Amino acid sequence: MSRGNDRNPFEEEPEVNPFSNGAGSKSRIPKVVSNTFGFGQKHDANMDIPLDNMNDPKKKEKELASWEADLNRREREIKRREDTVAGANIPVDNRNWPPFFPIIHHDIANEIPVHAQRLQYLAFASWLGIVLCLVFNVVAITVCWIKGGGVKIFFLAIIYALMGCPLSYVLWYRPLYRAMRTDSALRFGWFFLLYMLHIGFCIFAAIAPPIVFHGKSFTGILAAIDVFSDSVLVGIFYLIGFGLFCLESLLSLWVLQKVYTFFRGNK
Repeated sequence: MSRGNDRNPFEEEPEVNPFSNGAGSKSRIPKVVSNTFGFGQKHDANMDIPLDNMNDPKKKEKELASWEADLNRREREIKRREDTVAGANIPVDNRNWPPFFPIIHHDIANEIPVHAQRLQYLAFASWLGIVLCLVFNVVAITVCWIKGGGVKIFFLAIIYALMGCPLSYVLWYRPLYRAMRTDSALRFGWFFLLYMLHIGFCIFAAIAPPIVFHGKSFTGILAAIDVFSDSVLVGIFYLIGFGLFCLESLLSLWVLQKVYTFFRGNK
């Protein structure tokens, strides 16, 4: 039997490209290399770790520069707003009086127009006057209490002082101060209304009739006459208090007339 057409078992068979049109194409199939991590299975996840960006000093430097630029921008914005407020002459009500223990804002020389400063100082003297009257009233009532006048009038005098001093500032002096500063007709009207009540209170305290309030809780003339029979010392304190309330009433009437003239002159 002839074996001439038998194939050589050691001869390499030609490679066939299954994707080619011809059956006898000899192009090779490209090898596929797996780049997966783990166990090299089909569904392994690829891991992309940017090792170059970790602990990058240039990146940190850029972030710090960005923060610094942002802070500078905010500082410029705050400075611009402060300059705008200063340019608009908007006052800042910081507490500056009295100097040893600031509790209120008071700066007549810098905030009140020059032509109104004298009148504002006069009104300020009126407010200090009612404070003095109420404080001395406490002193006189304390002397009366020590001499046997009773503790009730002492507590009433304390209440008058604790309420009268701050209320007089809030109700009529501060509205006048702001009215002078801004030339506000509404604030002037508020001042006139409440300042007349203040004058009525001073006149009532100077008389001290035994109605509404306990008669001896104010150092008025009627209370002074009443306590003279019990103690001359207490009577002297009451007469001094009566004089202070009288002076405050006269000063307040003068201030009212001056402020009204100033208000009519500006309108």
